[in-house]
Amino acid sequence: MSGGTAESGPERSGNKLPSGQRAATEVGQEETQPVTPAQLVGLAGLLRAWKAVASERLGRQITQKEVAEACERSVRWYRDLETGAATRLTREQCEAIGKLFMLGRDELQALLLYSMGGAVAAGPAPAFDTPTRRAVQALLDQQTNPAWLLDSKWNIVGYNDPMKTWCPWVMDPGANLMRWSLLSDEAKTVFVDWNKHAIEWLAMLRFSVLQHPQDAEIGALVAEIINADAYLRRLWEERCDVTEAREAFYYRVSLPAHNFEIVELESQTLFPAALPDCRMVIMTWLHADNSKRQAREVSGQAPESGELARRSNGQLPGQISVATAAEASTYAGEGAVALPILSELMGHGCRLTYGPSTRTVIWATRQDDGRWDVAEVNPYTVIVRMPQAIHVKGASEEYKLLTRALLPIDSSDAVQRIQEMTAQLRRRIEVLEEIHRDEWEADRDRVPYTWHPVDEI
Repeated sequence: MSGGTAESGPERSGNKLPSGQRAATEVGQEETQPVTPAQLVGLAGLLRAWKAVASERLGRQITQKEVAEACERSVRWYRDLETGAATRLTREQCEAIGKLFMLGRDELQALLLYSMGGAVAAGPAPAFDTPTRRAVQALLDQQTNPAWLLDSKWNIVGYNDPMKTWCPWVMDPGANLMRWSLLSDEAKTVFVDWNKHAIEWLAMLRFSVLQHPQDAEIGALVAEIINADAYLRRLWEERCDVTEAREAFYYRVSLPAHNFEIVELESQTLFPAALPDCRMVIMTWLHADNSKRQAREVSGQAPESGELARRSNGQLPGQISVATAAEASTYAGEGAVALPILSELMGHGCRLTYGPSTRTVIWATRQDDGRWDVAEVNPYTVIVRMPQAIHVKGASEEYKLLTRALLPIDSSDAVQRIQEMTAQLRRRIEVLEEIHRDEWEADRDRVPYTWHPVDEI
């Protein structure tokens, strides 16, 4: 859970590059990970990416000559810029490029920062025992809602008791919001729309890279994230979203603190004047009425076809509300598989549908007004919520289907992963059996007997 994603101008086709065109982002190989942000995001790649997206929006190709004329420079000058020439842009040139490429506020801000060599170097957050930190912590403690303080590198440097209850991981040494949100299995179960949020978190990281291009810690964080997960690496290389994350943002989460009931939250981000490199994020519950929820819907009305509303990468474009459960199931795409038993186990007013083409589950929830809210989740989110399903008659096939979706597509890779997991599970069972035996030996009158090989001697 993090600060809000600012809307960066008009809809830009998800800021995903058109087919056949990719931002030339310089990402180091796994064996030689980059350590500075400048190695991860280059101005040349962003300019080409933004130009491609703007060209797609306009329905025609924006030429290098047009950009050069807008900047009042030669075509050769701009061509060199797109191929990586180390050139500082003036504010007027940045604004001209922003206007031609239809950049949003955050994208233009990132372009200006990068052209100036980044913002003032961010220093470490003051120690906890300094007057400034004590004052900010007191403000955190006075919040009845969960709140935390993040530094410029997305490290958790402060939090209050409600946040500690919601997210115990914040107490871990070196806790980092981006590392946890993007790499931990726990985050994939907490956030109902994790795939959508992953794009936004990477957009926030991309802004941090442009804001502090020489910060080695930010560079190492980004390198760690994109080198640890092929899906995140692809998103980093193929997209050009940038956001400073100042505005409110909405989440649907499933937390143990709420008995795993899905709750809708809004985050508000504040920037303490005394800590300009930090941000305070406060989470609030949403009790929106029908009109407010409809205002947040991406399309304003249900699409004619689920496939029409899906982006090319197979993800739903955001929060969606439809009239019927059947309409919600169309978002699972071709070959959709209904999961009626798991749906019933999940609770009244829930409809789960597996989408083979995306290997995700469409989770529809009936609202008080009769409409259905739709989310796309990882199969693990469903499995972890109902481990008892494996013992329910008729549910095993649905459970097995989702479990298979979590394994690699290739059969040999899947079997290798199964062997690794079963070895771990067998050892866990052995440990539990050993504990059972220890308890029996300590109190044979009350504890049920359990066999041990020594009994045969």
